[in-house]
Amino acid sequence: NIEAAPKNRVFISLPKKYMAGLSQCYALDHGLLITELDPNISEKYLISYFKEWGQITKCKIKNNSNSSKNCLADVWFSTEEEADRAHWAGPHCIGGTESNVSRIVSPKIQDE
Repeated sequence: NIEAAPKNRVFISLPKKYMAGLSQCYALDHGLLITELDPNISEKYLISYFKEWGQITKCKIKNNSNSSKNCLADVWFSTEEEADRAHWAGPHCIGGTESNVSRIVSPKIQDE
């Protein structure tokens, strides 16, 4: 019986071999966490960049400031396989800047 997660989204980065065990307890969303992102990059640009590897279900840029060290984003895919393909396609040079890309999962949020 898969249960819904709490109302606040939790980002979990863990080795792929442990994701299957977590998915037995929760329905998971699969995505990427991008750090060291150029602050001039828009959500529309990120969606366009990552759509090559699958259907983007959500994209959010956070802490958008004048410092690339403080700019990060999360990009969510419709399937685990799409998120894996996008992650494995790295390193990613987004808008001319090499960004750090980490594979993440999150228990699905009911209200989204």
